[in-house]
Amino acid sequence: MRESDTILEIKELSVSIKMDEGILKPVRGINVSVAKGETLGLVGESGCGKSLTSKAILGINDRKCKSEGSILYYSQENKETDLLSLKPAGKEIRGIRGKEISMIFQEPMIAFSPMYTIGDQINECTRLHIVKDKIKSKKISLEMMKKVGIADPEKRYDQYPHEFSGGMLQRALIAMALVCNPRLLIADEPTTALDVTIQAQILELMKELQKDMGMAIIFITHDLGTVAQLCDRVAVMYLGRIVETATVREIFENPRHPYTKGLIGSVHKIGGPKRERLYSIEGTVPPAMNLPERCGFYDRCSKRIKGVCDLKEPSLMPQGGDHQAACFALGIPDTIPGEEQEVQ
Repeated sequence: MRESDTILEIKELSVSIKMDEGILKPVRGINVSVAKGETLGLVGESGCGKSLTSKAILGINDRKCKSEGSILYYSQENKETDLLSLKPAGKEIRGIRGKEISMIFQEPMIAFSPMYTIGDQINECTRLHIVKDKIKSKKISLEMMKKVGIADPEKRYDQYPHEFSGGMLQRALIAMALVCNPRLLIADEPTTALDVTIQAQILELMKELQKDMGMAIIFITHDLGTVAQLCDRVAVMYLGRIVETATVREIFENPRHPYTKGLIGSVHKIGGPKRERLYSIEGTVPPAMNLPERCGFYDRCSKRIKGVCDLKEPSLMPQGGDHQAACFALGIPDTIPGEEQEVQ
């Protein structure tokens, strides 16, 4: 049942790609929701399906990608729309994309066209969704450029992407995403290409803008430090599925899934022993094709149970409150990595 403040609800979302070798299934049965003013962190290794999930919301995945399930969007007037049922290039989804749901892409260096000025590209969104008048739309665009911390926006407005530094280009990308005051912002690893100082500035900027505009954020990352700083709730993805979800405090204080524990254990803790060896998750993520009927984390798990974990894929199970984890071995003490336990 939908909560009153939920603005997006993803139900059993799957994305498949037909290839010569078989059917690739990078996203398999995702269930997650986002509430007004909330920041949801989508966490996992590269290739686990985070970006494909976010692009499916806006209908901008490659044509080879076949999406199934439902993505329910609830408008300001509480109108329910299944985004997957809309034509990717249709009028209805284009009225939502960029206006009510916007996205900051992963690489600012390639997100902008080198043929047009920064101002023209930001102004395209303004004129499409807010006002047609060139003078009024330019004024709105300049105000947003100033709001995201771009110095001398009147001069920068007429410059091209190659004239911007990485940090300024990221700010311009945020300005383009927020100029229409969206209700939901999808941020796909927006600080990956930036140095630590600029990362901190961008994250602080996003928090301030979220507070001012009251928007919800889906923040896609593999950086747990960023998650702790920015997010309210976390969904951990592995091999196309969500394996654990909880509040950010609960995830860090009481991780339940072995994969989540491995991710947290691989991050150096400030104040910890200087020579402490960081935990490493053995093995690699298997390709999401022709997967056997078993837990996707089986080959890399130190708690796997032979005769249980290799026979069926676990579903998310309650762990108290809003905490859920998908693991048959919960409650079993950690063992030596790679050592299988026999079911009694």
